[in-house]
Amino acid sequence: MKVGYIFATDMASTFKLATMILPQLETGNHGAEVVGMFFFDDNVYTLREGDPVGERLAKIAAEKNILLMACDQCALRRNLAEGDFSQCG
Repeated sequence: MKVGYIFATDMASTFKLATMILPQLETGNHGAEVVGMFFFDDNVYTLREGDPVGERLAKIAAEKNILLMACDQCALRRNLAEGDFSQCG
C-alpha cells in the first residue's frame, strides 16, 4: 500500500512525524510505502536546513525516494522561500 502524508495541523510534524512516522521509517517497520509528504503552516519549518527532524527526514526521503513538498505561500510567509505571492496559485 502506498500512502502520502499531509502535515496541516498544529505541531503535526513535531508530534506525528517526529515521534511516530519517522522512527518507523528509520527502523523499516512503517508498514506502508510512503511516496510523499506535504507540509503546511508552521510545519514547513521542519524542512529547513539544520532542523534536527528535517535532517533525519531528508536522509530517509533520499533513501526511500519520498517526495517532500511545502506550501508555497506558507514558505514565503515564513521567509523560507524566495519569490512573491503573484507567483502562487
